[in-house]
Amino acid sequence: MRCPFCGAPDTKVVDSRSTDGGLVIRRRRKCPSCAKRFTTFERFEQYPVAVIKRSGDKEPYRREKILAGLKKAFEKRPITTKEIEDLVSEIECELRERGEKEVHSSIIGMLVLKKLKDLDEVAYLRFASVYKDFKDITEFQLELGQLLEKKERKDQEEEG
Repeated sequence: MRCPFCGAPDTKVVDSRSTDGGLVIRRRRKCPSCAKRFTTFERFEQYPVAVIKRSGDKEPYRREKILAGLKKAFEKRPITTKEIEDLVSEIECELRERGEKEVHSSIIGMLVLKKLKDLDEVAYLRFASVYKDFKDITEFQLELGQLLEKKERKDQEEEG
């Protein structure tokens, strides 16, 4: 593996461990040239999945896109990078279980929203405002109202 810092062609694996129930191997590496350390992840990929965009265009599935969206949604929220990584792994697991070679971006978006709704309502609203492309404050208020209703029902169930 090439060093991302100095570009040296060979790095040494210092530590290797399995994560995500054995689906991912996390490797700590050290560059013998510049002595910097970094982490790589090895993931099993059954087959390449194409994402069908709203426009109808297709592009390869990229984990980094979901990670970037979630990191923005969770900005200044009490959640760790590891928890975000785990959330993406859960979403990918659900996509794998579908067994489809092509998946609409709307399905991925709905999986993300479903996970966020239970995990963090602020992150949910942030992600939803971009994903659902709210046209004005009224659409945002409607989404917020639905969240508040769900929360009230949940609170009532816990009291009763």
